[in-house]
Amino acid sequence: MANFDVYDLLSGKERGLRAAILRIALRVASLFYAIGVRSRNWAFDRGWKKTERAALPVVSLGNVTAGGTGKTPFAAFVARWFRQRGVRVCFISRGFAAPEQGTNDEALVLDALCPDVPHLQNPDRVAAARIAHQELDSQLIILDDGFQHRRLARDLDIVLIDATNPWGFGRYLPRGLLREPVASLKRADLVVLTRVDQVPRETIDAVRHEVTRRHSKCRIVEASFPPLRLINSAGTGAALESLSGRPIAAFCGIGNPPAFRASLEKLGWQVADARSYPDHHNYTRADIEDLGRWCRGLPINAVVCTQKDLVKIGLERLGERPLWAVEIGAKIVAGSEVLDACLQGVLLDRHLSSPVACD
Repeated sequence: MANFDVYDLLSGKERGLRAAILRIALRVASLFYAIGVRSRNWAFDRGWKKTERAALPVVSLGNVTAGGTGKTPFAAFVARWFRQRGVRVCFISRGFAAPEQGTNDEALVLDALCPDVPHLQNPDRVAAARIAHQELDSQLIILDDGFQHRRLARDLDIVLIDATNPWGFGRYLPRGLLREPVASLKRADLVVLTRVDQVPRETIDAVRHEVTRRHSKCRIVEASFPPLRLINSAGTGAALESLSGRPIAAFCGIGNPPAFRASLEKLGWQVADARSYPDHHNYTRADIEDLGRWCRGLPINAVVCTQKDLVKIGLERLGERPLWAVEIGAKIVAGSEVLDACLQGVLLDRHLSSPVACD
């Protein structure tokens, strides 16, 4: 896909013979992917593959599409919710795209956002859960990107759906972004519709209707990810207003590049040019040099990326321009009482507290 924007290619916006041939090839690959996913779910649904329950309560955050739903800021939000109630939390994730002998970008960002919450990355998440309990003395696990990981049982299964592209172009990976059938939402306890501030109300209502059609008893919450401030690799912060009306360049290696650019333009910034890389892209020296040349050739005052990009690049300047990341938060737009009740229910079920349960 080197010469194509992934979103344009998968959506069909990219035209021409090469794009058409590539989409056909991806569709063939999707057939094999779909068979594998459905077979695995079928085995778990019938008990052929077993789940294992940890000694600690588990809150799983995941999605039905690949990347871009906002799991990282929402994971930080949930962790802080429990920490404010005195619960010792541990993040557990697979560590997808982590460099050898290191942690991936999401873990680095979570470390910055929640420095008092340990993070274990291990493809064997059941083993990681034992370590969290026996060695870290944790009281609760947040399983990051856990919806497809069915081996570790969970007390609360939260699925995030990006309102700007809820169903991943309606096709399985790699032809689309679906990681499993939309019908899998029947396993969810709670659905969080994210980026609701970037789409019209009728789109949100349509997504809510589809979720309810798939799972009539599923609770639904709406969330947005408002930008909070600018931050550089040295930890220095700056107000968002400092770039108001100024031309900038932007780049990112995340699951939903269009949403990142839309959030910058909503701030009133002038995006002179933008580049995107695959999700979890590990920047090489050649990438950095290329980005530097690109920036030097643009009439801009600053370069802006996401925190996931900044933690891997580690520079304060790029192409002789200041390099900033946008630090974002998570805001519950609708259904905060529903989310509170569900999270409190986890504490009640495992006797960590005595709040109101989520019925």
